[in-house]
Amino acid sequence: MGEASIPDATAARLPRYLQALRRAGQAGAVTLSSDQLARASGTSAAKVRKDLSCLGSHGTRGVGYPVAALAAELARVLGLDEGRPVVLVGAGNLGRALAAYGGFERGGFRVAAVIDADERIVGRTIAGHRVRSAEELPAVLTGTAATMAVITVPDTAAQSVADTLVAAGVTAILSFATIYLDVPEHVRVRRVDLATELQLLSFYEQADEDVPAAAG
Repeated sequence: MGEASIPDATAARLPRYLQALRRAGQAGAVTLSSDQLARASGTSAAKVRKDLSCLGSHGTRGVGYPVAALAAELARVLGLDEGRPVVLVGAGNLGRALAAYGGFERGGFRVAAVIDADERIVGRTIAGHRVRSAEELPAVLTGTAATMAVITVPDTAAQSVADTLVAAGVTAILSFATIYLDVPEHVRVRRVDLATELQLLSFYEQADEDVPAAAG
């Protein structure tokens, strides 16, 4: 089965498996059973076996899955085996924090460039990156061969930035804007809305509080 035919639900769990495998490898583990991998990634052993069978990996009965080999295969399937370049657009508070975030490199990415439209910020060095101007964005994307971008600009500028990114060849965008971006069908967008996530947590917390206690 090819990567294109992997179900979306399975694809969404693959990064969790990769993180668990890398942690296990760093701890010295050589193999992991489906039960161990399930506990480490917050899912069930049955889902682990089903998901990994989509990659042609079935493990060895009584032994488990080879940690290093499976991690390498997952990295390949996720397109992370060569340190994928990502361009960060927006060097405000959130952008600066993300530029310094070590999780990108651990996850198989590298921040190839940081872009901002504010001339007071352009030219400064943030986490080892000289901030480039918005006018340089198309040239930066060409020079870095990046097809992925992270947007941390205000909502009022997010659509314009997305349009520029798409026109320059970006096909995957992680957006921290609260608005929905209008992009062509071939471009994938993932939104990270922290306020919405907190609202959902608040809803579930309130719902739990509203459940009457069972009669003793």
